[in-house]
Amino acid sequence: MEWFKDSNINFQQVRRPAMMLSALTIAAGILVIILQGGLNYSIDFLGGTAIQLRFEKPVSEGEIRAALTQIDMNDSEVLRIAALGEDPEILIRTKKSEISEASVENIKAAIRTNLPDNPFEVRAIDAVGPKMGSELRTQALLATLIALGGILIYISIRFEFIFALAAVLAIFHDVVITIGLFSILGKEISLAIIAAFLTIVGYSLNDTIVVFDRVRENLKRMRAKGLEEVINTSINQTLSRTIVTGVTTLLALVVLYIFGGSVIRDFTLAIIVGVVIGTYSSIYIASPILIEWGARAEKLQKRKPK
Repeated sequence: MEWFKDSNINFQQVRRPAMMLSALTIAAGILVIILQGGLNYSIDFLGGTAIQLRFEKPVSEGEIRAALTQIDMNDSEVLRIAALGEDPEILIRTKKSEISEASVENIKAAIRTNLPDNPFEVRAIDAVGPKMGSELRTQALLATLIALGGILIYISIRFEFIFALAAVLAIFHDVVITIGLFSILGKEISLAIIAAFLTIVGYSLNDTIVVFDRVRENLKRMRAKGLEEVINTSINQTLSRTIVTGVTTLLALVVLYIFGGSVIRDFTLAIIVGVVIGTYSSIYIASPILIEWGARAEKLQKRKPK
């Protein structure tokens, strides 16, 4: 199915304003992170305690938050984790890595007071220490850097180094913008969000590779044309595939975001943002880098003494 058959859109005509917009967006995200004193890490990285409760009747997250507010635990994270048709289950996550039995009893008492007609049981209490949280942060960063390094090597072998550099910079652009948006929205960075970032890396790379593969083919077929025209032609030739893939992926993600429950909502939001930004970056970040690099190489070639 082709939605944009024989399209001839001059995408690269606005590449510099688009790159400027990306730079300003990244700068805004970094500024927010600095003003907030860093990223808002979840207990996965800072350490904390998770308490899982099962209720006999349906219960909302707001009702549990109201109960926790009464015992000065309003900074706790409350998530509904039961699947459709199962008994209602709530996960309470607090940033205290050590929680006493008395504190657990206080939580139970506060919930019983607010919900006297809804009996519940404590299913599990899990703690993550600060040291383990710090190790998880290091491992998450290492996993991301290894992924980017592997991509750089793979694309350098399959294409050329400049193609690899453009792809990695586009991926970096996508992840940084998503992190910045999460900081602006006050969202926590958890292990699930790190998994979402790695998913974004894969999606963005796939989108960029499709365009680059067509660019490589057209460089052989259109030797008399300039690099900018070759890249514009390549983007137009792959535009239908890009739009169809993006729209179908977004449809599934939006349904998941609406009906998937609060446990995976932030994860889904991160991927939605990543899919949109990844599609944009393959056209207005990765491709322009090739054009600017080609223009610079051509200027240097002309300056060389004959």
